Amino acid sequence: MRTVLTAVVVLFVAVIAGGVLIYTGAYDIGADRPHWTVTSWLLGQVRDHSIRSRAAGQAVPADLDNPARVTIGVEHFGAHCAVCHGAPGVPKGDIAEGMYPQPPNLAAATKRYNDAELFWIIKHGIKMTGMPAWGDHSDDEIWATVAFLQKLPSMTEQQYGELIRAAIASGGHHAHNAPGNPGGASGIPQHQH
Repeated sequence: MRTVLTAVVVLFVAVIAGGVLIYTGAYDIGADRPHWTVTSWLLGQVRDHSIRSRAAGQAVPADLDNPARVTIGVEHFGAHCAVCHGAPGVPKGDIAEGMYPQPPNLAAATKRYNDAELFWIIKHGIKMTGMPAWGDHSDDEIWATVAFLQKLPSMTEQQYGELIRAAIASGGHHAHNAPGNPGGASGIPQHQH
């Protein structure tokens, strides 16, 4: 009985403390101030467990390392991701510097998350981080971006530049809302937006 009473009192105090934080505005939500350590830890735990749970069972394409996929992926990455995350020889854009949390270095993120988890993150985004959902893009294009990300940790500035040039030479188009579009002989889907 004493344990139950203690638990009820602790819960009551937590609810009151939470209410005080919420209604007094005591917690600073400004992007120029870091979270409290416990808040960062808690949000990180929620994020990582949520991603793992939702990505579980996601089938990964057998040909993920296909060079044509990587070329499609670099086009999406260069057009949509590099501005916040940077790339080999390309610094993060100004907008990324004012974001909190800072957009991660994606070469390091590929070591933290598996292919299915990266796919889920790109497709669905992450709330309150600035990471948008790219679910309006085809699964093929998202998998191509994952294929590119797997090459990113060992990629040099020169290799990145060569991939970008190859994507431009192939037409620089990506599979936005075009699942299964083979893209002709180049392997690059021919849909633009």
